[in-house]
Amino acid sequence: MAKRDYYDVLGISKNATADEIKKAYRKMAIKHHPDKNPDDAAAEDKFKEAAEAYEVLSNQDKKARYDRFGHQAPGGGGGGGGFGGMNMDDIFSNFGDIFGGAGGGFGGGFGGGGGSRRRTVKGTNLRIKVKVTLEEVMTGVNKTIKLNRLIPAEGTSYDTCTTCRGAGQVTRVVNTMLGQMQTSSTCPTCNGSGKSISKRGAGSDSNGMKRNEETVSIDIPAGVESDMQLVMRGKGNDAPMGGEAGDLLILIEVEEHEHIERNGNTLHYDLYVNFADAALGGQSIVKILGKSYKLTIDAGTQSGKILRLKGKGLPDINTGRHGDILINVCIWTPKVLSAEEKALLENMRESENFKPNPGASDKGFFAKVREMFS
Repeated sequence: MAKRDYYDVLGISKNATADEIKKAYRKMAIKHHPDKNPDDAAAEDKFKEAAEAYEVLSNQDKKARYDRFGHQAPGGGGGGGGFGGMNMDDIFSNFGDIFGGAGGGFGGGFGGGGGSRRRTVKGTNLRIKVKVTLEEVMTGVNKTIKLNRLIPAEGTSYDTCTTCRGAGQVTRVVNTMLGQMQTSSTCPTCNGSGKSISKRGAGSDSNGMKRNEETVSIDIPAGVESDMQLVMRGKGNDAPMGGEAGDLLILIEVEEHEHIERNGNTLHYDLYVNFADAALGGQSIVKILGKSYKLTIDAGTQSGKILRLKGKGLPDINTGRHGDILINVCIWTPKVLSAEEKALLENMRESENFKPNPGASDKGFFAKVREMFS
């Protein structure tokens, strides 16, 4: 079933102000709230639809992308592009901005089911930096590291929080023009977990947690670049009182290579050949990131000529397609000559054939690089 236009869902025009969008959503949320319409699947669907519309139209960036591309806007948050993906917990957690509290339950004539939702407490994230070589970027690598992460200490036990009685939230009822409205906020005593510590294990902190050294195996995909961040869900610190573990955030740092320069997925390598090989022609074997390549040096090769190894560069982390290796030929000039070598070169110095005479085909270095990518 095709999605309805978000503006139609809220009954507003595309020129509606932020305040008008908020008011329209508030009206729709109250009308179709599950507590007001128990066991009404159609009302719940409209309630979710209105929440999704508001979540997009109240965000300037998302609204701009929706106005331009519609429901298939790139980066919208859906599985294959587009917007969507909100669940009831997401919706109720956002109610504080609309109704002045952190919860979404309605009291009095509306019922009170929404205010009893318990907050899921999440542990803090851990951040590490992992260095990789270009060889490892080419193939991908598995790294084993040691972490000190917080876990519940052995012997720690918990009781139900006496403030919220395990609900994780405290509620209050206020009188409004719409009747009584019940709002909820996170319990200040247990931070929303619904539990409190009854006994702390040996060596634990005030939350009953202690640090534990663990070994973690990290799969680093081929094609990563410096400053990329990988995420391992649930490998951060455990949450106190049985919550959800945080994440492990892995910052990638690619080490510089002694002989190779990287430009995206393209590799640049300087190959030095002697004057005789450049003039007479020959062959050279180069080893790049663990692989050997046999190159033919044509007779009369000029310094700065670029040889292209197509598809032999680094893989793209998203597509897997490989870039190229560009071999920059450099003519090696000896710094010290023997008397015999000097005599030979003096005989050739005045030869017309040895005088530089570049033609139209003898392009400069930057022109050759541009040609490679054209």
